[in-house]
Amino acid sequence: MGHVPAPNTQTAAELTAAGLDAFAALRTDEGRRLLAGLRDHDPARELATATRLRREHPAELVSAALGQARLRQRAVAKFGADDAYRMFFTPDGVEQSTRKSVAEYRAARLAALGIRSVADLCCGIGGDALALARLGIRVLAVDRSPLTCEVARANAEALGLAELIEVRCADVAEIGTAGYDAVFVDPARRGGRGRIFDPEAYSPPLSWAVGAALKAPHAALKIAPGVPHEAVPEAAEAEWISDGGDVKEAVLWFGTTPGARRATLLPGAHTLVGAGLPDPAVRPVGRYLYEPDGAVIRAHLVADVAERVAGGLIDETIAYVTSDRLVETPFATAYEITDVLPFNLKKLKALLRERKVGVVTVKKRGSAVEPEELRKKLKLDGTNSCTILLTRVAGAPTMLLGHPARA
Repeated sequence: MGHVPAPNTQTAAELTAAGLDAFAALRTDEGRRLLAGLRDHDPARELATATRLRREHPAELVSAALGQARLRQRAVAKFGADDAYRMFFTPDGVEQSTRKSVAEYRAARLAALGIRSVADLCCGIGGDALALARLGIRVLAVDRSPLTCEVARANAEALGLAELIEVRCADVAEIGTAGYDAVFVDPARRGGRGRIFDPEAYSPPLSWAVGAALKAPHAALKIAPGVPHEAVPEAAEAEWISDGGDVKEAVLWFGTTPGARRATLLPGAHTLVGAGLPDPAVRPVGRYLYEPDGAVIRAHLVADVAERVAGGLIDETIAYVTSDRLVETPFATAYEITDVLPFNLKKLKALLRERKVGVVTVKKRGSAVEPEELRKKLKLDGTNSCTILLTRVAGAPTMLLGHPARA
């Protein structure tokens, strides 16, 4: 019979204390020097690095520093190298924190509303609090995790913003927000089984967050971009935000324009506010096809894009807009269409071979065909390029061939 490990008898309090002790060690002079030396650490050589460092430093400190170095490297994509390598993180903090560009946009919008103080409830490692404080806004940052609060406090200090950010470890339900110009709530949307899609299963639930928002002059609630439109309160403006073409989040705003629907594209903060237009008519594929940004689609503003480009839909269930005009817009990517054909793999291979196409970009919407599988079957050989859009046109599986349009 093999060895049976003893059960883990550590309590939650003991685990928390161990985490706090490890984090405190990272903030000593020895810990800071160790972290600084791991900035360009190669995770593939971690075992050798750990062995070397343990000759001069305590094993627990080395483990904590290596873990923090990994988190900082991951955080560069969200926070940029300059901030990420000065900040501290937890695994959940890297995963769930707001991308810096999005936090800066939201902070700027709050500042434009005249907000000078914000109660940041469920602050996490402090990403949003940092963006607010950098605009001179005073922040009460609240989280119930003692370790997360220590990390948020350390980040405020590391970036020189401690005078504007008060970090408080508490249950957000026990925090009074009177006296603050605005409330910002970022409920946890992940559980033990991954992402949480039911807004009432957030922690705290969306209904609680809405209640807290309604008590404040202004409020912003960060929620998942897939939130059903029927879950948006009548008193709220709903904004969907994408960054670099990827939809990052939705925000419910209170104290702005109740009922408004908005799509904002970063970088550049291009914003489209819905005009309440009816669905566009379905029409034959024209010379140009427009692929709306994901935030536009989530905000149900495809009709607003169609009006801008004098276009219609290729299918009543597909968010592709077609037009005979090329109109420059930040809210959609335009393709010039050369061929509209029923989906047929044999025909497609022959056409691409005839045109000496060796590089394809395959996009799909409303098609069961997987782009990677199609790419393998095409066996391309040539010097030209082509964009293939797999979709439905008037209900029929269709392949559209073309290339990005140039104004």
